[in-house]
Amino acid sequence: MLFVQDPCAEMCVGHCSRCVGTALVPIAVVCMVANVLLLFPDMKSQYLTESHVTREAMWCSGIWASGLLVLVAARGFTTHYEKKGCCYFTAEVLRKLGYTCLAIVAAGLCFVVSGIGLTLGPLCLHNGTEGLKWERPLRQVKSGEKHYLYDTERWASACVEPRGVVIWNIVLFSVLMVASGLELIFCALHLLTAALEFMFGPGFCKNKVVPA
Repeated sequence: MLFVQDPCAEMCVGHCSRCVGTALVPIAVVCMVANVLLLFPDMKSQYLTESHVTREAMWCSGIWASGLLVLVAARGFTTHYEKKGCCYFTAEVLRKLGYTCLAIVAAGLCFVVSGIGLTLGPLCLHNGTEGLKWERPLRQVKSGEKHYLYDTERWASACVEPRGVVIWNIVLFSVLMVASGLELIFCALHLLTAALEFMFGPGFCKNKVVPA
């Protein structure tokens, strides 16, 4: 009995990569759109020009990290070269592993930054004891204090302007977290597949047994 490698099996990781790359494209676009919207609360540009936008939105991790860098990785996943051979197979898998690590780091960074932005609440004009002041009034100050996400009664009175900025930030940072989380899941699964492919070779996907 003899194991003969199916030519199609040699590119098994390539098929997986193209599926992941295709799925990442619309998610990356969603991340970029959500981050751009965060820069324009109440759909006005004055807050951005006056630096009255939430710090985590200004970092633009949804644009350059889970957006552009993930798109670069997605393009790397979908690129396919018609070559054969063991050395090429190894180089191809290592290339895909590199792109996967890039996407994981980028998406993970966006996920963490978005989580911080969601936790600390928006930057807005607040009418406090010292009068009108730009600050983050919903930020948890005391240990054990009820978080603003679970205390919806504070949302309406927290900010004078921008209008509706609390819900604006909650929705868009949540979208960024969900989208970058999906990117992490897709990339983690692809990393596992590529690592197994690298360890076990082209025969990881499919082998044919024929008489010797």
